[in-house]
Amino acid sequence: MYKVVIGLEVHCEVKTNSKNFSSARNTYSEYPNENIDTTDLGLPGILPVANKEAFKKSLKMALALNCKTPDVVMFDRKNYYYPDLPKGYQITQETKPVGKNGYVMINVNGEDKKILINNIHLEEDTASLDHFKDYSLIDYNRAGVPLLETVTEPCMHSSDEAIAFLESLKGIFLYTGVSDARTDKGEMRVDVNISLSKDDTLGTRTEMKNINSFNSVRLAIETEIKRQKEILENGGVILQETRRFDEDTLTTHSLRSKVDAVDYKYYIEPNIPPIKITDEWINEIKSEIPMLQFERVEKYINDYGLSRYDATILVKDKNVSDYFEETVKLGVDPKSSSNFITSIILGYLNKNELNIEKLYLTPKMLVDLINMVNDGKISSKQSKEVFLKCVSDKKEPKEVVKELGLTQITDDKTIRDIVVRLLDERPDLIEDHRKGKNTFDYFVGQVMKKTRGKANPVLTRDIINEEMEKR
Repeated sequence: MYKVVIGLEVHCEVKTNSKNFSSARNTYSEYPNENIDTTDLGLPGILPVANKEAFKKSLKMALALNCKTPDVVMFDRKNYYYPDLPKGYQITQETKPVGKNGYVMINVNGEDKKILINNIHLEEDTASLDHFKDYSLIDYNRAGVPLLETVTEPCMHSSDEAIAFLESLKGIFLYTGVSDARTDKGEMRVDVNISLSKDDTLGTRTEMKNINSFNSVRLAIETEIKRQKEILENGGVILQETRRFDEDTLTTHSLRSKVDAVDYKYYIEPNIPPIKITDEWINEIKSEIPMLQFERVEKYINDYGLSRYDATILVKDKNVSDYFEETVKLGVDPKSSSNFITSIILGYLNKNELNIEKLYLTPKMLVDLINMVNDGKISSKQSKEVFLKCVSDKKEPKEVVKELGLTQITDDKTIRDIVVRLLDERPDLIEDHRKGKNTFDYFVGQVMKKTRGKANPVLTRDIINEEMEKR
């Protein structure tokens, strides 16, 4: 049995108006070389200017990941040549990264686990290359975009743990507003390191770079684990190398060996002076960090009595979670609110490709709707009809209930008179009921038919039971 060890390096673009060290726009564009200036192109005489907002958001992310933060803002040069790096070096952080020695809590198959963060550092993204048969083209739109790299310790042991970590990390990016973390736009990319061993020592690792979706990360991990197991079981040796994952064939292919670590000849970036980070600034940033997903799930389970499944669904989108919490503050039963949001509202939003901020039904309106169900004024089934009418006509629940005439009949005498007439008409079914046949539901259905579904179902069943017992 082999022990699998996985470490991840996650690159995520920071959401800012301008790039990390230039005034060029930081926005997605399908037009090549639209968002560039002289700094991005590495032209002679250029000087970088650090983006305060990018660094502030990086500090926010580091704090959200429970990292130790530095005492000064400091950048380093990472020296290497590649066509997508016009200066011949990358401005990054090595000496004093924005965060060190942090952790993220995840839940995998019902068990909590702490994933250790080695460091998180801010750097500039590279340009992107498009390769063709006889030539390659460079698009500098991405060059200089602020990029946060989160490096874990080698502490994960399955694809399930890796994906749970990535989902948690993405959630933190979204909750803090640091990044949109769109994998489909290349805003979040993952390097995967994997090794296998028979004991607690680390085996020889391989690396797979720039994987752009979580599903691909899972497939890449499982494919590489299978490859390494087959080699080791046949007496072979794992080579330390960088490999490419081919999702079409579910195979990995060697790109280059990595016998020794690359010497990037780091040194402190001379054109960006160190700037002291004050305690006041750190405290200000801390105050802007909301309660994150893991803590909210625990709160919903322990304080509100929700299932882990429902709690996890609610916290996936911060705006949905905030909507839910607002309904609870307004006094509605958390389970009733959760059931309505997860089963009806989210279904409607997904079907119509909307987010909850666009929903006409406010938390207060939802509370009113749920209270009408709990008070027996409308049935649970009718509440969905009311909801759909509310959002389509942009009317409040009480107005819709009145307009549709859906108010439940809860008057004992009205329902009892109908039940007595029905029983008088079918004494044979009462006799069948005494013999063990289920005729009870027939009478319930007839009451509902005669009242057009308005009779309170609980009261109806109680009255039918009482009247049948009398006979």
